[in-house]
Amino acid sequence: QVQLAESGGGLVQTGGSLRLSCGASVSGIRLVLMGWYRQAPGKQRELVATITLGGSKNYADSVKGRFTISRDAAKNTVYLQMNSLTPEDTAVYYCAADLWGGGIDYWGQGTQVTVSS
Repeated sequence: QVQLAESGGGLVQTGGSLRLSCGASVSGIRLVLMGWYRQAPGKQRELVATITLGGSKNYADSVKGRFTISRDAAKNTVYLQMNSLTPEDTAVYYCAADLWGGGIDYWGQGTQVTVSS
């Protein structure tokens, strides 16, 4: 069982920045893919950004140019640098991990990001 622990959420004003971190409690295995999803009130969970073990990145169109995902593969840790935040970015952000390449296997408990106008 892999546990994901997120940190870094909080309250920020429009135009501000936050950095999310997520560490996976697994050793001896490098997760194929790690990433971030978010869910705003009344909306479905959506992809924000993912990064593969090889470093390939994928971003939602709504965050391109503002968010940057990175990872420390050896530590199974993933980061999300969020800049130029807007109220539309307000959501619970979930860390996600794909262990073998077949899809998301594990989710974190989520961290709240609130952007005030």
